[in-house]
Amino acid sequence: MTLPVIASSGRTPVAQLPVELVERKGLGHPDTICDAVMETVSLALSREYRARCGHILHHNVDKALLVAGESEPGFGGGRIIVPMRLIVGDRAASRWNGQTIPVWEIAEATVKDWFRQHLRFVDPDRHVVLQNELHPGSTELMNIFARRQLTANDTSAGVGYAPLTETERLVLAAERYLNSPEFKARFPITGEDIKVMGVRHGRQLSLTVAIAFVDRFVTGPASYFQQKELIQQDLTGFIQRQLVELDSAGIALNALDDPQRGAGGMYLTVLGTSAEGADGGEVGRGNRVNGLISFNRPQSLEAAAGKNPVSHVGKIYNVFSHHLAARIYQTCPGLNEVNVWMCSRIGCTLDAPWSLSVDLSLKPDAVMSDVEQPVRDLILRELSQINEFTERLVRGEFSVC
Repeated sequence: MTLPVIASSGRTPVAQLPVELVERKGLGHPDTICDAVMETVSLALSREYRARCGHILHHNVDKALLVAGESEPGFGGGRIIVPMRLIVGDRAASRWNGQTIPVWEIAEATVKDWFRQHLRFVDPDRHVVLQNELHPGSTELMNIFARRQLTANDTSAGVGYAPLTETERLVLAAERYLNSPEFKARFPITGEDIKVMGVRHGRQLSLTVAIAFVDRFVTGPASYFQQKELIQQDLTGFIQRQLVELDSAGIALNALDDPQRGAGGMYLTVLGTSAEGADGGEVGRGNRVNGLISFNRPQSLEAAAGKNPVSHVGKIYNVFSHHLAARIYQTCPGLNEVNVWMCSRIGCTLDAPWSLSVDLSLKPDAVMSDVEQPVRDLILRELSQINEFTERLVRGEFSVC
């Protein structure tokens, strides 16, 4: 492994930039559905492989396409005309030592269970058609899993950063609050398809929030707009209570609404997700592995969800780089911000990345000579424990969307 490159570029921390843009696609957004479902399938296959074979076999189930259905929302409850279609694809080993592993049966049951657990109004047996496009992988890649020490099965780069800015923290908190069981109990009208876009100018934050309303709870335009006003007031109060460094936060909710257009001027759905009739989704088009799309940050376009958790660096290094950045920030004093870049070379061991570089933003009273060696020591310790880290990925301890 090339020794870590640790430097300070002098870049302005994102929290101090004049403008910051952050987005989160919530639980029921079609892109997030694809990510979450396929990550859950990967974890289920990993458990089954270990139970049957003693180790995790080759799989990368990171290709999914959610094709929107067709719906007809209406006051008091509409109908689904054409179900949404989820194409579940890519590669997964289905044979080992002469025995057949029921890959599709495991994937199908896992997908349906995810929908039942996370989208209150979606019945996967009626509202979702599943299409099986899972096939065995290449022999060369499958052979990686037979080695005593697993190696990177791709040449890929990952990037992570810490800490979150207040804007990032509030965007993430807003969606999680709106999709929390407590909020749903008070406002059952709100579906799980929620998108939050935050724009900060100086110390003022503006949030544009889209929430799919569930039509069975809406008796007419007055009912819709009354509930919308209550939800906006509730969310505004929640965000205001979370402010620390920022001075104010304004919220626009379902900004396309037009009371003059009747049902066509409201964000109404039958099932609480736009995937029922308006918008499709794909793995990798949504949130990065820390749950955010932060436009001022270094980004990876790697689709992490669904990739195997023990050798695919497209997942491991992207999650690990965020973990490493957070550990550096929390452990080493004198830092405003940390950015970590990692790159693998296919066939090399995970603890020996081809390249690892760290950019430190120092506080005014800190000097590089004081922090460089502690940061280097921490990096080497964390890399020596990367197999334990991948075990945490196998257990699903890290969300990737």
